[in-house]
Amino acid sequence: MGSVETRFETISSWRDKLFELIKSELPHESKITKITFEGPKIVIYSKNPQLLLTMQDLIKKIAKKYHKRIAIRSDPSVRLDKREAESKIRELVGKSAGIKNIFFDDITGQVYIEAEKPGVVIGPKGNTRKAITLKTMWSPVIIRAPPLESTIVRYARKLNELYSSERLRFLLEVGERIHRPYILRNNKVRITILGGGREVGGNAFLIQTRESSILVDAGIRVGASDPGEIFPSFNVPEFSVDELDAVIVTHAHLDHSGMVPYLFKYGYRGPVYTTEPTKYLMALLQRDYVDLARKEGRLSPYSYTDIDKELIHTVTVNYEEVNDITPDIRLTLYNAGHILGSSIVHIHIAEGLYNIVIASDIKYSDTRLLDRAETNFPRVEAVFLEATYGSPRDKFPPREVAEAELLNIIRRTLNRGGKVLIPVLAVGRAQELMLVLHNLIKVRKQLPEIPVYLSGMIDEAVAIHTASPEFLSKRVRDRILHGRDNPFLADIFISVKDHSEIMSIAENRQPAIILATSGMLQGGPVLEYLKYMAPDPNNTMVFVSYQAPGTLGWSILRGARELIYYEDGMPKKVSIKMDVKHVRGFSGHSPYPELLQFLQSIKPSPSRVVIIHCEDKKCDRFAQAVQETLRLPSTIPKNMETIRFL
Repeated sequence: MGSVETRFETISSWRDKLFELIKSELPHESKITKITFEGPKIVIYSKNPQLLLTMQDLIKKIAKKYHKRIAIRSDPSVRLDKREAESKIRELVGKSAGIKNIFFDDITGQVYIEAEKPGVVIGPKGNTRKAITLKTMWSPVIIRAPPLESTIVRYARKLNELYSSERLRFLLEVGERIHRPYILRNNKVRITILGGGREVGGNAFLIQTRESSILVDAGIRVGASDPGEIFPSFNVPEFSVDELDAVIVTHAHLDHSGMVPYLFKYGYRGPVYTTEPTKYLMALLQRDYVDLARKEGRLSPYSYTDIDKELIHTVTVNYEEVNDITPDIRLTLYNAGHILGSSIVHIHIAEGLYNIVIASDIKYSDTRLLDRAETNFPRVEAVFLEATYGSPRDKFPPREVAEAELLNIIRRTLNRGGKVLIPVLAVGRAQELMLVLHNLIKVRKQLPEIPVYLSGMIDEAVAIHTASPEFLSKRVRDRILHGRDNPFLADIFISVKDHSEIMSIAENRQPAIILATSGMLQGGPVLEYLKYMAPDPNNTMVFVSYQAPGTLGWSILRGARELIYYEDGMPKKVSIKMDVKHVRGFSGHSPYPELLQFLQSIKPSPSRVVIIHCEDKKCDRFAQAVQETLRLPSTIPKNMETIRFL
């Protein structure tokens, strides 16, 4: 008989036939009004969705039979008006739940209820939740109200609401493209390196089969001195925005997501697949990138409007959730342990023809913030692995040792009457350092209760973290969800909203620790702090994260001791007399030993390793180690090079 897809290839009305077959397996009482494709899902609309929701075993059986993900939704005609629905929900739940927000998704037919006490909204044995469904015909999604409100999350949700019709049309078009029939004969698999080959940053990998073209990451080269060098190699003949089926974003850092809006500027209107926190974090960082370019009088490669287009076209997926994204490619994301929502990408091609894992920025050890990267996959033939710290000399101390070193640096600085400035990435390192400092000051009492100032986008990034506790380590997640001593809300943390406060904080004689962006000193409030703090030898600047070649942070770590800034259009110089320290061990990347351990732990074992995201010489050293230690053939591609797998 062959597969369902193969049978449909010979039928012109394959889509209608598929829907008819699915409908025939559902009870007549379910009152099906429409079956349609929406993105990677088949969606069944019903005037009696409660019945179908009680028949989950049947739905799973149908999904397995046709190899499709299936969602059940109420028909829009039976849903209560939004205002009436909100009133009815508040009446059913009562005031004791502490409802903070209610918002509706017209596309999914879901109503999101944010409450301080979600258990009250659910009710005994789920009775209140069931009553909400019955009385409103909206499907309730009950969320614990985050302790901090995120402006970006609120904006993105409002954007989806305002453009719900456009988004629905987009999902229908994507669904048609994903589920189109195809013939599995003599398929080919190749990947072109557009960025991230023998370099750190600018990641972009173009995966092509005879049926599909997808892009994994589209990043900026953060340390590029020439504006024209910030782009991945989008000018290669293999790449065409018009032919792209999908974009996948591994995580929010700009060297991986910073050029996604640029694709929309030049006509891309397809889906962007990523996790929900990555959706918000990448928009935050991209908007800051545009804002900073405007303040500095530089041209930005895209606008706020292009970022909005990206948000409208983003499809969020959960870890370990399998999604068809083209006719011959299935996508699954796994925890990468790098930053909130960061992912290892698993690409399954043509019913088991070839499987590729892209581990672009991973942390294979637990941190205070996140659990370590996943290593168990359904199938693996080739692994793309970052080697940012791929030299045998790259060995980090244990976390406890790194924390003790930071503690001693802070103590020495405070004892001589200075302040500590820590340049941090707004996403990842800032939150990790907040947890470390909270532990040193509030839990272990090893430092006095001095203020820890947060400058830049850190407070907004923290709000997104608290809105996504399920992506954090179990230790932090439990503290946030159960309201026990939420470390991010500690009174030692003070957000600096007004730029004019920086000089006062930097120059007064009160002891303080300052976390400020950007982590590589490429703009942001950290430069303002540095301008005032650099001349005082009592102060200390502590680097805790990777410094890309060409950045100011990289130069200072290598001995540069002069800061040049502009005031009223005139260049001014400041001598850096403050102490400069580098504490290894807080990085979101794995060092050399962990990278080898990660490869050894992958199940099933890969047959090939492709080394990416590393400096030239480190690539060679790590490739040699992989071949000698693990007996795995390894490749180190250059940018614009294409690797053929089949």
